[in-house]
Formats: sequence, structure tokens, C-alpha cells
Amino acid sequence: MLEELNRIFLGDQQLRFAWEVFLRTLIIYFYTLALMRWLGGRTVAQLSIVEFLLVIAIGSAVGDSLFYPDVPMLPAMFAIFLVAAFNKLVDEAILSSDLLSRIFEGRPRIVVTEGRVHGGRLRRLGMGEGELYLKLREKGITDLNEIKFAIIEANGALSVLTRDRGGMAGLYQPPALPPGEMAWAKKS
Repeated sequence: MLEELNRIFLGDQQLRFAWEVFLRTLIIYFYTLALMRWLGGRTVAQLSIVEFLLVIAIGSAVGDSLFYPDVPMLPAMFAIFLVAAFNKLVDEAILSSDLLSRIFEGRPRIVVTEGRVHGGRLRRLGMGEGELYLKLREKGITDLNEIKFAIIEANGALSVLTRDRGGMAGLYQPPALPPGEMAWAKKS
């Protein structure tokens, strides 16, 4: 029984491997932290698909190098650097090209215009009306007629532009939409 517990908790390693895990974790943690600071960070709720992929890829490379003695540190660090560098290149490409930005990050979609829900657009986004209504309630909307535009942003968040009340300008500014989006909003 004691041998079985030893195998479960330590595997084929000796207890002194814990110090190696400690040292590997310390090195990889601060190395990865420095790379993430270089890339610029956002909270998980704000991650784009590209950034989410970055987190998964770095997590895999970091995890392997922390726990497996047969995974050398330098190749793991090189792999982490390459993932970070590729991400930096994709970010630069996204910033320099509207086409690549739409491909990698998507674009905002108007799903409610003047209180009218665009069901077809919601379905193309993989969202049902129930989910839209939930998001609208979270924004404090109690009546669809309050809405001038509701927009599913490229990151999946919902922006709601309400009608002006009492002639005062609202807090929202018109969103930056791709050319033709406003005309598209009025059609279907």
C-alpha cells in the first residue's frame, strides 16, 4: 500500500525532484510573466479568440516544462517564446489590416434596431433570443422600444444604445461599424 501511494504521488521520481519542480516553476513562471507583460494583458472576459489560443498554447508548454523531468527547460522556454512571438506577429497583422482583423477577431453585428430583434442575425451568431434578452436585462433594459441599437461586439459583449430621453444626449456614442453596416441594419 505504501509503495502504491508513493507511485501515485511521486511516480518514478524521488522526493528530491520536488526541488527541481520548485526551481522549474520559479524560472518558467517569471519567464512567462515577462512575456505576457510584453504582449500586454487583458482579463479573460476580454480575450479575443487569438488571445485565448495564446493562453492555451502557453499553458500547455509551461505545464509540460514544470512537471516532466524529461522535458528540458530551454526547449520549453523557446517554445513559449515562439508562441508569444507568433501572437505578437498576428497582433501586428490585425492592427495593419482590416481584412485580417475581421478574420481573426470578427466584427460587431447589430442585432436590434429601433426595438426590432433581428432573429436571423442572432442565429448566424449562434445566439438565441432568450440569451439576447438575458443580456439586455443585465444591461437594465426592460422594454425593447428603449433600444435604438443593440450590438454584439466582436468579443461577444453586448453594447446597447438607447433612445435619447428628454432631449439630452445619451452616454453612448455611435459605434465604429464597418462600411455598409448601418444600411445592413435597416434591411433584415
